[in-house]
Amino acid sequence: MSTSAPEPSAPTSSDLPTGGTVRPMTRWGTDVMHRVNEPVTEFDDELRALVADMTATMYAADGVGLAACQIGVDRQVFVFDCPDDEGVRHTGVVCNPEVVVPEGKERRLDDGEEGCLSFPGAFVSCPRPDYAEVLGQGLDGTPVRYAGTGLLARCLQHETDHCKGTVFGDRLNRRAYKKLAKQMEAAAEDYPPGWPAEPSSDGSS
Repeated sequence: MSTSAPEPSAPTSSDLPTGGTVRPMTRWGTDVMHRVNEPVTEFDDELRALVADMTATMYAADGVGLAACQIGVDRQVFVFDCPDDEGVRHTGVVCNPEVVVPEGKERRLDDGEEGCLSFPGAFVSCPRPDYAEVLGQGLDGTPVRYAGTGLLARCLQHETDHCKGTVFGDRLNRRAYKKLAKQMEAAAEDYPPGWPAEPSSDGSS
């Protein structure tokens, strides 16, 4: 995810693996972005290496979250480094995520802008619940839970969607999607096919 309710639980964070390689960003329209990804079943060195690459790619792209499908890998795992609405920074890795959001009287929507690293340079309003928690497994397979408000809530929902084959454009009406696509096309020169692993034509990354 890129950047432009009930009381949250205490912040919980885990270290992200380092030493990864920045990979090109997979774009909307690629098959792996639009299908339910395969569950993670092996919590091994191969997974750790994948997550290290995801982390390096997220930071190179100045994102706050990234799912495996966004670097072309068919696995239900995402990483995030994102603040909540109080500015508290949260980091973590979630495999096989399931998101939980408030229902009924507890449900309040945040209609803030949203962007996606796989559709770069574009942001539009996308209403989502203003609080979310995600349940899943960490790098070693043990249960993890992250929860929060504001941008963090949006990020947890956005990245879980990716693992389930949904891009946030699927949640937009036709008018909003056309606006998003127009922005993306206008910014295309800044995000060449190899971005962020390869610099744009003006030398920026």
